Amino acid sequence: MINYQQMKNKLLKEKYISSCICLFLFIVTLSVYWQITKHEFINYDDGLYVTENPHVQAGLNRESIIWAFTTGHAANWHPLTWLSHMLDIDIYGLNPIGHHLTNLQFHILNSILLFLVLKMMTGALWQSSFVAALFALHPLHVESVAWVSERKDVLSAFFWILSMWAYVRYVRQPDKKQYLLLILFFALGLMSKSMLVTLPFVLLLLDFWPLSRLQPTAQGNRHYNYKIIISLVLEKVPLFVLTAVSSFVTFSVQQHGGAIRSLEAIPMDLRIANALFSYLSYLGKTIWPQNLALIYPYPYISMFWQIILSLPLLICISMLVIRLARAFPYLATGWLWYLGSLVPVIGLVQVGNQSMADRYTYIPLIGIFIIVAWGVADFSKRWRIQKNVLVLLCCSVLALLMVRTWHQVWHWQNSFTLLSHSLNVTHNNSMAHYVFGQALDQQGRLEEAVLQYNKAIKIRPKFAMAHNNLGAALSREGKLKEAIYHFNEAVNIHPDYAKAHNNLATVLLTQGKFEEALSHYREALMINPEDEYTRKNLANFLSNHGRIDEALSHYNKALLFNPEDWDAHYKLGHILVKQEKINEALSHFAEVIRINPDYAPAYNEIGIILAKKGKLQKSNDFFLKAIQLEPDYKEARDNLLILNKMMQYDEK
Repeated sequence: MINYQQMKNKLLKEKYISSCICLFLFIVTLSVYWQITKHEFINYDDGLYVTENPHVQAGLNRESIIWAFTTGHAANWHPLTWLSHMLDIDIYGLNPIGHHLTNLQFHILNSILLFLVLKMMTGALWQSSFVAALFALHPLHVESVAWVSERKDVLSAFFWILSMWAYVRYVRQPDKKQYLLLILFFALGLMSKSMLVTLPFVLLLLDFWPLSRLQPTAQGNRHYNYKIIISLVLEKVPLFVLTAVSSFVTFSVQQHGGAIRSLEAIPMDLRIANALFSYLSYLGKTIWPQNLALIYPYPYISMFWQIILSLPLLICISMLVIRLARAFPYLATGWLWYLGSLVPVIGLVQVGNQSMADRYTYIPLIGIFIIVAWGVADFSKRWRIQKNVLVLLCCSVLALLMVRTWHQVWHWQNSFTLLSHSLNVTHNNSMAHYVFGQALDQQGRLEEAVLQYNKAIKIRPKFAMAHNNLGAALSREGKLKEAIYHFNEAVNIHPDYAKAHNNLATVLLTQGKFEEALSHYREALMINPEDEYTRKNLANFLSNHGRIDEALSHYNKALLFNPEDWDAHYKLGHILVKQEKINEALSHFAEVIRINPDYAPAYNEIGIILAKKGKLQKSNDFFLKAIQLEPDYKEARDNLLILNKMMQYDEK
């Protein structure tokens, strides 16, 4: 007879232990990552996502929300990720501490949720807690947490785990509400990062283990009931539809954004070799997490040995896992989880220049951690390892991971520490040299930046972005002929490189080559009509050459893309003054002051307009404000002097 009180006490004890494990996960993860509160934004993608993104910096408003759902900016469609960055701006502004803490909060929450969901599925308290601890503390996950731009990783994983939770609830109590909740979480995850397209396949793996929804046709039979398999697949058709839609949208956006590399740039045999080798490289870095880098250079030279080494080993592991699937079902679930969830980012469809990336392992490594946790438990039973010894071994592993993760987080404190480390642990890393050059460039260290750009080009001669940035740095050093050469190299390598066309046009202007400059400005806008900087440069050119109507049109279009561009408002106001459209000009100068309250010339211009309108006292106030902001502002002082004479004359 079951003792009700004993059962109740057992449940209370388990609940207490679970609470302690959650608290442990919270404390150790926070302690390892707390140093990110002193970290800065980095110059690799953080500008694209936050620090140089006017839509994100506008915070949550109607226009920015519409933009989030309609843009393909950064060659991705992930509106929920954009909204999370906007919310951070509303709360923290551009203080990096808050943005880093949001990532950390999601990572801690993901670790705790992973523990609770695995325990809910398996009933295995200690295995679930070990998986969650490995997930929380593994150094390969540092990139996803310490990099503000990788908000999409921690956010999408949050909805991945919630989708698993909703699915388990649906399996245990099938009804429409539970299934709709699953669809909702999955859709939100896809709107955070499209890498979640593999989730329906992972749910099928969970049907095998630990949910045990697949049953053999008869006792002792090795074959499964295919009717059950088909029903489980059909059950997930709505999820597969979402996967197909998300895959199509993502591919279209990335192709339109120029992120997908052509087969000419990276042949398929090279992609296959790199993909196979990456599977093993990630495993190697999981076991021995050393030499982790922001950017791993792509091996642009074909390495047939990678296929010879990797393919047989992966096939052997997979065959062994399948052979042992009945006795140790977690092996199949964990291994296929790892292989399958990496497929979208393994490089067969190459996006970007990296051969692999630590951030890609954020969800896939859960499969490996499951194998480790349940494998250790089975191994200890078979070999009768004492619990105290097992606990000591597990704690030692976690302690080593904590130390290694702490050191890896330290490298992320700023662009210089991060890129210096990446260059130290990799070879022939053209992209790391390029990004390091950008960081130096932004600090005004032009000579050092030029050196890094040259190193990038030496490693990879057809590196269009490095040629463009080198040209920009040389132009600021006054070496215009060399700058033009590198801008031309950039547009020859990459004819659709709008930024290089814009930069080339700007330098050509300084040499009086007006028609060539105009041609490159127009080419840049044909490639990227939403580039307000190029459009503003073209408007400036047209305005300076008396083509006022065209200039007016381009300033207005620039403001459509970025209504907060105070410089465009100011220049547009000047043109409207020349056209004697005084009231319109006044509204634009007022916008300048709203956006940039310390811009003295705008106060001066408003003062002039108010004086013409006969509002002398108000005009006086604006001239005084301009002088207060810039005490040496001669034009405003002269205007104030003239105004005072006018006021004295009126008094007489």
